[in-house]
Amino acid sequence: MPYTEEDGGRLNNFAVEPKVYQAEAPTKKQQVQYLVLGVLALVLVVGLLFVAKAVS
Repeated sequence: MPYTEEDGGRLNNFAVEPKVYQAEAPTKKQQVQYLVLGVLALVLVVGLLFVAKAVS
């Protein structure tokens, strides 16, 4: 851990900063996976709403 000592002997502990990097655009395969997951999530939510409406 990187410590610095101030006047009077007090120690300061600074967090280790992560490396900064530029995000990359998703590949075609990742885009398809996101689309499939989105559709499945939509089907799940609509199904839950249908079940909630049916039991009430």
